[in-house]
Amino acid sequence: MSVAAILLAAGQSRRMGAFKPLLPFGDETVAERCVRYLREGGAEEVLVVTGHRSEEVRRALQHLPVSFALNAEAESEMGESIKRGVAELPDETDAILIALVDQPAIPPEVPQALIEEWRRTRARLLVPEYAGRGGHPVLLDATLRPELLNLDRQRSLRALFDKHREEVSRVPVESPYIARDMDTWDDYRALYLEVFRREPPASNPPAA
Repeated sequence: MSVAAILLAAGQSRRMGAFKPLLPFGDETVAERCVRYLREGGAEEVLVVTGHRSEEVRRALQHLPVSFALNAEAESEMGESIKRGVAELPDETDAILIALVDQPAIPPEVPQALIEEWRRTRARLLVPEYAGRGGHPVLLDATLRPELLNLDRQRSLRALFDKHREEVSRVPVESPYIARDMDTWDDYRALYLEVFRREPPASNPPAA
């Protein structure tokens, strides 16, 4: 049963004031770290949806086993990026992980737990949970692919999960980082300090 991951990296990072995918995270970029945890967690394929500064992201990831989809609508909502990614996945994909590029601290054990639970139960929608709080990545059975290709433009995955509320399985994990994204430079700095016990290389955000 084949599992693919879609990494959403098309946004403009406006609130951050810096371009999230290419920020340093240890000896990698944020985007590299996300690809790595998804691959190590069991995704046979990782497809990165780019948009803003697309060519730079592609160059930064060209040494990794990833594929790409383009969301050229710079102002679009997340649902549009999901649709672009899903459309490019192989037909034989059995389950889809959807991950956010601004959550680089998630360990491989999180997608691994989701995949194991899906294979055991064949639940159609799975959400990781830590201390009663859900987060990302989420896993969706490929039987939902037609609905993913027709997501509500504004409510995105939320509308799909609401529609199938009784089919959602919450999977306990041991990582608080499933709900820790980086909306601002202070978020990034705090996460970097927490993970690496040192300040990030830059003290101020570079240009987004």
